[in-house]
Amino acid sequence: MSDRGPNHHAAELERHRDYLRVLARLQLGRSLRGKLDPSDLVQQTLLKAHQAIDQFRGNSPAELNAWLRRILARTLASAVRDHGRGRRDLALERSLERSIEESSARLEAWLAAEQSSPSQRAERNEQALLLVKALAALPEAQREALLLKHCQGWSLAEIGKHLDRTPTAVASLLQRGLRQLREHLGPGGEDR
Repeated sequence: MSDRGPNHHAAELERHRDYLRVLARLQLGRSLRGKLDPSDLVQQTLLKAHQAIDQFRGNSPAELNAWLRRILARTLASAVRDHGRGRRDLALERSLERSIEESSARLEAWLAAEQSSPSQRAERNEQALLLVKALAALPEAQREALLLKHCQGWSLAEIGKHLDRTPTAVASLLQRGLRQLREHLGPGGEDR
C-alpha cells in the first residue's frame, strides 16, 4: 500500500469489511456463533491491520487480501483460545489460516474460472469485494444458504438441516438469493 496517509489506509481497509465478515462467518461453527460475533472479529482485525499498516509490504490488492486474511486467522484463533481459556495454539492459527484461504478461494471460484494475468486477478479481487457487499444486503437466510452452498459445498439437505427448512425451501432461498445477486451485480446493478 502506498504512503498516501492514514485516511487513505483506513478507507482502503474499510473496503474489505464485508469480505472479511463473510470469511469470519464461514469459520465459526454452530457452537461458536452464539458466543463470537463475526462483526466484532472483523472490527478487531481491521483495527490490528490499521495499527500495523506500516508493516504491510505488498503492492497489489491480492497481497492486501492475503495479509488481511492472515490477521483475521490470528484474531479468530485468539478469540477461540480466549473463549476456551487456553494457551496460544499455533496449529490452530495455521489451520484457521488454511481454512480462510480455502473459503476465499471458493468465493473467488464462484466468481470466475482461474484467471492468470495480474489485471485479471486484480479484477477478480474487486469482484469479490463487490460480491460480499451484495451478499451483505441479502436477507439472512438467503445469504446463509448461498454461502453454505457455494463456499462450503453443502448439499441442499445439509443446508436444510442447518437452517431448519426443507430442501425445497432451501432451493427456493438459493434461487431468490442468486436472482437478487444478479440484479445487484449485473450491468444495470447499482455497483456497476
